[in-house]
Amino acid sequence: MNKFLKKTILISLIFFYFFQVEKIQAIVPYYYLPTIKNLEEQSLYIGKNAYQLLYFGQYEDSLNLAKLAVKINAKDEKLWLILAEAEIANKQYKNALNSLNKAEQINSNISEIYFAKSNVYLRISQNAKAKSALEKGIKIEPNNHKAFFQLGNILLMEKKYLEAIKLFEKSIKIKPNFWQAINNQGLAYFERNNVNLSIKLFENALLIEENAEPLLGLASCIKVNDTKLAIQLAKKALAKDPKYVNYDYRKEQLWGEKLQASTEILLKNEQLKKDVVLAKSKISESS
Repeated sequence: MNKFLKKTILISLIFFYFFQVEKIQAIVPYYYLPTIKNLEEQSLYIGKNAYQLLYFGQYEDSLNLAKLAVKINAKDEKLWLILAEAEIANKQYKNALNSLNKAEQINSNISEIYFAKSNVYLRISQNAKAKSALEKGIKIEPNNHKAFFQLGNILLMEKKYLEAIKLFEKSIKIKPNFWQAINNQGLAYFERNNVNLSIKLFENALLIEENAEPLLGLASCIKVNDTKLAIQLAKKALAKDPKYVNYDYRKEQLWGEKLQASTEILLKNEQLKKDVVLAKSKISESS
């Protein structure tokens, strides 16, 4: 066999070998099998994206992503919490409670689970269950000022004014500049006919933040003794937040019957006529 023939056969064999390998590799593809750790990391990443979408108001997309995250990893209570928040945003309250129950089964020592439950129960008018959920959350996290505030709000709705005031006080002790709790103490004291203390509390709330609610609350308190200032405060309140012209909206903010009656009288003042009409038109435009 001459050198040329030997070289040709050798090249042919090498070519045949590599061709066969490529053929086999083409028939048997390579699969990547993710580990449990990879899946968990991916589910958390999806969960974070779902939460971001929720923050930006993309509720339906958030819900779909949160569902996917839970399907990938159903053993993480944080993902169930995110799903519950997305379900609440989409007004799927029964589903939200189911998700929160799942989270609680995984880890019953997370206060956020119970605070979220109380939120759902309040939305479906189950105040007793909302109160119970808040109390469970407070046992885990006793320094949560918002939890005491919410518990106080439930008692305010139930017209248990002294109990509500005590809970608002606890909230303020934890966070002294929490003007919402100071404001709601003013609401409660007005219903107990302690107008002077209501005035002081609304003024204290305004020192922290010039919000429409304490502005209008204070205006309603002083409308008899200082009509001029009351008109100024009411004008400013309606300019800041026109929704406060509406009786039902104020009721949602837990204004009691006595303060509501006083405010209705104030808003009928001839000097506020234009402001009231303008506020109502702004509400109509935004609805």
